[in-house]
Amino acid sequence: MITVSHLTKRFGARAAVHDVSFDVGDRETVGILGPNGAGKTTIMRLLTGYMAASEGVIRIGGTDIGRKPDAARKRIGYLPENCPLYEDLRVDEYLRFRAGLKGVPADRMQVRIETCKEQTGLGESGRRIIGNLSKGFRQRVGLAETLLHEPDLLILDEPTIGLDPNQMRSIRALIRDLARRHTIVLSTHILSEVEAVCRRVMILHEGRIVASDTVEQLKAGLRAPGTVVAEIRGPHGEILQHLSMLSG
Repeated sequence: MITVSHLTKRFGARAAVHDVSFDVGDRETVGILGPNGAGKTTIMRLLTGYMAASEGVIRIGGTDIGRKPDAARKRIGYLPENCPLYEDLRVDEYLRFRAGLKGVPADRMQVRIETCKEQTGLGESGRRIIGNLSKGFRQRVGLAETLLHEPDLLILDEPTIGLDPNQMRSIRALIRDLARRHTIVLSTHILSEVEAVCRRVMILHEGRIVASDTVEQLKAGLRAPGTVVAEIRGPHGEILQHLSMLSG
């Protein structure tokens, strides 16, 4: 579904993403994990065509997003980190407006709106004003909007940011359900989120992929023996005495 080859994005002299290459298969759920500033959001914006790459090629379903951006975007549903919503509209009004922008045919629009609301747990919320919804339900509205045009690929940037623990569990369950029908790429800085919803994870550091494997293999690697470096302040003799009593 996704092929990324030698992707680089520069902002002035600084490379936010540097020579990144990876593939994502059909119906695969992949997490991009890394601290704030690692380049996660930049990669998500590059994948959606929101910004152009400085170097490299991105193909969505075989279509070069740099050469044919409109054709590639038709296959993508994108939930940005801070999902922009018109908070004075009702849920149905907003979804109808967005469906029109996405080119959903008029004779299918209401069916798609109802289907997406059911998929995201908004079946009884169509008449509610978005500004009166909780953060978790506003996130569901954003997810419903990404599904309106029946995309093959969902790109979710920090989908649970700012949610309380119950809302996070609910959104993660929803993403697992969507993974049965869509390819999903999500970014996060929370390891437990990757464990909960992803089959594979790419760890990003300073714009580079430093590890890529299944969650199980990466966890096994983290459990491998390592070296502990400690600084201890106190009487030298007592410290050595206590250290000598430790096994290993």
